[in-house]
Amino acid sequence: MAIRFQWCRSLSAAQFPATAFEQLRTQVPDTTPFNTLAWLQAAEFALLPDQQLNILLGWQDQTLCLCLPLISGRERICGLRFRVLRHLGYPLADRIAPLIRLDAEGMAEALMQIRQHLPHALLQLNEVTEPVGEGSVLSAWMALSSTGERRLSCRVPVHLISDSDRQEISGDPRYKLRRARKRIAACGARIRRITPDAISMGLLLHDLAEVEAASWKGEEGVGIFADPGRRQWMNHAFTALAAEGMVRVVTLELDGRCISYRLGLLDQGRLYDYNLAFLPQHADLGSGRVLLEEWIRWGLDDNWRWIDASRVSLENSSHQLHERMTGQLEHWRWSFYSWQPDGLVLGLALRLWKSLKPLLHKRPAGQTATAASPSSPKHKENVNATPSDRQR
Repeated sequence: MAIRFQWCRSLSAAQFPATAFEQLRTQVPDTTPFNTLAWLQAAEFALLPDQQLNILLGWQDQTLCLCLPLISGRERICGLRFRVLRHLGYPLADRIAPLIRLDAEGMAEALMQIRQHLPHALLQLNEVTEPVGEGSVLSAWMALSSTGERRLSCRVPVHLISDSDRQEISGDPRYKLRRARKRIAACGARIRRITPDAISMGLLLHDLAEVEAASWKGEEGVGIFADPGRRQWMNHAFTALAAEGMVRVVTLELDGRCISYRLGLLDQGRLYDYNLAFLPQHADLGSGRVLLEEWIRWGLDDNWRWIDASRVSLENSSHQLHERMTGQLEHWRWSFYSWQPDGLVLGLALRLWKSLKPLLHKRPAGQTATAASPSSPKHKENVNATPSDRQR
């Protein structure tokens, strides 16, 4: 069946097919809260002046089979500025499943549409998950690119909630959890579960942002509330998602004031542990581990199936869910370099870097210069992390 393509400039435009979008989202496996219209519209509101949004829609008869919202902007790579396309939500969307239901031929047509409408050097999709046991539809774009790369971003620990969680965890984590509980009880702090609605979400976000601002994240200028643009994004996104009943928060409060929290998104029985922060003067309480345990207990009470760390560092991850994980999910970064001169140059630089990197690693550490992959421009992507683990 022939595919009819359409371009749209805004997710809030009258001509955007919101109902068809939601139908498509429910048909794509492994979609996450970061694929919802609420999250994406909030990301659109937070776009910078030099970023443009273009949404590619693909129709088969009256059925929407493709929705790809792309941000176009210039990024500095290796000291030069190139036109780069990214999925809307970058870099704060922790996990996405591209809303695509096309075969290889349809994917080739979609890529041609993108290249004609949005000339670029690099098209990059980050934090992509793929259904277990299935090939990715994005593979069709590899052979059509001057250079293509599929690179592992991270392995996310996940925990399948079961009746065994009603028993105390064994080993060293048990003693760490006990000590943390004793410290919390001694200072008189209390744990609170919160399911905010659209009305209460704004005040709650204000309190969470204050904790983050006072934490090391505030000092370093990172985090989901780090600047006005991100704060606006979070306010719009979480207010809309709270209206849909998707937001969960566990807090540790002392004298009625929040001193530590974990912020999560609940979708289809899976809780995404998105962000955490704590006041530095209470760092010795070990509240993060206790609040993670509270997620699990809440899951038992409300019949959640999974708790995920929504994103962690690829190496040396210290996320506390590693102590409880029953499995892992892989996030991938797909990079497609165009046939334009700048795309050819970037692709050649990537291939050259890959050929030289093993040789550089063999040299003595003192002689090896610090270098960056051309497909990996420096940015603080994992912005709401612990000092030892840039994670959410």
